[in-house]
Amino acid sequence: MVRRARRTDAAGMSSDPLTTPTRTLHRCTPHRMVAGVAAGLAEYLDVDPLLVRIAFVVLTATGGLAVPLYAALWLLVPADEAPTSIAEDLLGRYAHF
Repeated sequence: MVRRARRTDAAGMSSDPLTTPTRTLHRCTPHRMVAGVAAGLAEYLDVDPLLVRIAFVVLTATGGLAVPLYAALWLLVPADEAPTSIAEDLLGRYAHF
């Protein structure tokens, strides 16, 4: 069995795919302006939150698609360290199967 050497970046962080944490989409509450959707999406995509906010404004101005999209993400994407989203909380609370 051949062992591969771990590569490290300039900051000394390991780039081994087995130790690299996975990115998850979440609402970023510390950097939020409304619900944290744009900030969380920007963090997930590794872009400036201003670009995501501008995209939401453009989508709103060109047909209003951003309003239902933002509302859906607000309901479906959990906050920072929350285990479930708002929709999951509501469905879990009212689902009596």
